[in-house]
Amino acid sequence: NSEDVRCKCICPPYKDHSGHIYNKNVSQKDCDCLHVVEPMPVPGPDVEAYCLRCECKYEERSSVTIKVNNVILWA
Repeated sequence: NSEDVRCKCICPPYKDHSGHIYNKNVSQKDCDCLHVVEPMPVPGPDVEAYCLRCECKYEERSSVTIKVNNVILWA
């Protein structure tokens, strides 16, 4: 596949949980904490507060372009 897509969620520390970065291949519409953060590190009552602190971004990149650039850089 020449294109890679993923959702990246950066979640800062929350209560006694350290910060963490989560990546998952999901559609752009599902790019949110509830669909990407697995396993959820906090119990049910804290999920909303935890997810509000996370920053999720949908990313697309071309693997072919990356490979070509690496070949040029290392040639």
